[in-house]
Amino acid sequence: MAATTIDEVIAQLDQIIDAECANNSHLAYFPILYRKVTLRIKEGILNNEFENNPRMEKLDVLFANRYIEAYESLGTNKPITQSWEKAFEASKNGDLLIMQHLLLGINAHINLDLGVAVAETVGEGGNLMNFENDFNKINEILGSMISNVEAKIITVSPLFGLLDRFGKGREDKLVSFSINIARDGAWLFANQYHISPNKEMELNARDTIIAILAEKLIRQKSWVLKYLVKIIYFFEKKDVPQIVTVLKQE
Repeated sequence: MAATTIDEVIAQLDQIIDAECANNSHLAYFPILYRKVTLRIKEGILNNEFENNPRMEKLDVLFANRYIEAYESLGTNKPITQSWEKAFEASKNGDLLIMQHLLLGINAHINLDLGVAVAETVGEGGNLMNFENDFNKINEILGSMISNVEAKIITVSPLFGLLDRFGKGREDKLVSFSINIARDGAWLFANQYHISPNKEMELNARDTIIAILAEKLIRQKSWVLKYLVKIIYFFEKKDVPQIVTVLKQE
């Protein structure tokens, strides 16, 4: 069932986390990050941090529902975007790092869903340009939350820091994925989608691109990085409930 308020979004994220944690599934990781972001946006709305706070809640709910609806489509015949399909399928892959699972969720949600949600929030005849400042604030919040989660990952993945140390300067998407670049791409897509006379075609074209990016997050070109990921993974904890407990910490 689609959420109608931020509190309903948080409640549904809690249900997803609990269900996937009980299944020992990697699908539990992304909604933990997303819950932190949602709580921070709720706090920002209550403190009037945004230029238009009612609009921000509308965006938050529309945005979250794209993830929730995709998740609820798992195991059914309902179609979902290629981007979410890649992220969900990857959860069955036992060789991916915790951070890879997180980035696959971020990739689908920011690079594809955010632009659609922004355009839908503004509406067909709305002015998208006066949304840009609040749009950037969302991404600043997301960036800070990712930094918080990365610090927690070190606890359950003691060699995770090697990726940043030895991966820098490489074009591989796993080490070069940037929230700032994702934000800029999402804003550009929001503008294109907003003015497009054929929104379904615009969405499908973007989805294809983001699904390809998902593949690049899963597979490394460099043999050095492939070997490094294997080493990091070997020392990562594998118990999902234990990882969830750490990631949930403030």
